[in-house]
Amino acid sequence: MNEILNFTKITSLALADAVNPCEIAVLTIVLITILIQNPEKRKRVLYAGLAFVSSVYIGYLMYGFILIEIFKNFNQAISSFSFYLYKGLAVFAMILGALNIKDYFMYEPGGLATEMPISMRPRVKEWIKKITSPAGAFIIGLLVTLFLLPCTIGPYIIASGLLSQIGFAKALPWLLYYNLIFVLPMIAITFIVFIGYTTVENVSDWKERNIKRLHLIAGILLFAVGFSLLMGWL
Repeated sequence: MNEILNFTKITSLALADAVNPCEIAVLTIVLITILIQNPEKRKRVLYAGLAFVSSVYIGYLMYGFILIEIFKNFNQAISSFSFYLYKGLAVFAMILGALNIKDYFMYEPGGLATEMPISMRPRVKEWIKKITSPAGAFIIGLLVTLFLLPCTIGPYIIASGLLSQIGFAKALPWLLYYNLIFVLPMIAITFIVFIGYTTVENVSDWKERNIKRLHLIAGILLFAVGFSLLMGWL
């Protein structure tokens, strides 16, 4: 039963993170940059896209290790208050969910804790424009993860806090699973652009048309997980 509950919690949080418009926006910029520089070399798009996704996966995996260790030490320091920490994570999830749902009804680019701040975007674009190869995409990807954190770290903090309570050895497979779900949309976009099913521009347009819906989906998932944790259902 515990495994089922963990699966529900981690999957829901990871899905909420995966539909975040931030990662889709950044990946489309990467693919457009590669296409402009290599218009006749579609394999470059595939390799660069996968290299970028791999670096994001590795980067977030490292952040997960750090977060779990922080929560683990925090739990040990105040073990008698671990119950309140668990409930605090639940409330945090509900707040993040509410902020995302708010973006569906009153959307503003660069929303607090839901999107990359507007002030960071020019720097990210400057870095991405320097990509000239798959190796460059991998390196830039590691740097860009730092700028993605403000809009994607919320669900990850909650997941890491929950995983810290089962020990690192048991938490590792869940962390690997979480990050796989997180990057799946980026992998899918890379492949459908590579095979010519659609264009990067169409993906970018789709994201812009559906950005409110993406926030709504993420918001509902986060709020539902938070409320379930608060009520003790998960």
